Amino acid sequence: MTTVSAAPLLDDLDLALVDALGTGLPLTHRPYAGLGAPLGLSEAAVLSRLTRLHETGVIRRFGAIVRHREVGYHANAMCVFDVPDDRVADAGARLATRPEVTLCYRRRRQRPDWPYNLFAMVHGKQRDEVGARVERMVRECGLDRLPRAVLFGVRRFKQGGGCYGRPRTATPAESP
Repeated sequence: MTTVSAAPLLDDLDLALVDALGTGLPLTHRPYAGLGAPLGLSEAAVLSRLTRLHETGVIRRFGAIVRHREVGYHANAMCVFDVPDDRVADAGARLATRPEVTLCYRRRRQRPDWPYNLFAMVHGKQRDEVGARVERMVRECGLDRLPRAVLFGVRRFKQGGGCYGRPRTATPAESP
């Protein structure tokens, strides 16, 4: 007999807190106090709820979104690989440990047009520097015999936190 764990029950404050995280933490000395204030939650209450939401798997991780171009990184490359399915987890684990990789993930192939299933982002200030780092990384990870491509970005799309079922009001910068 298989037992299935019940999903954690979330109250309205949990949902509001998760929703508030979608716009990011306030840039203050006490971001969790700032996050909780509009919800009527103390800093301690926010941290307690976030800890519980993390421990139950509702929140898996926190991550920063860096605006790379503003800090001088104009050569941003997505490296894509066609890795045999029985080797992709191992290849991804090797790539993810590399200091030059800022993002690494697996996606389903979209054949016949897109054979790639492993993606790794590498940022740098100049294309030739990034290209050399990518070639060294590919060789040292044992991926040099696999079909791959290095795709340099030519424009940037807006990045933001997740939105989970509650529509957000567009900010002036996001309005059409």
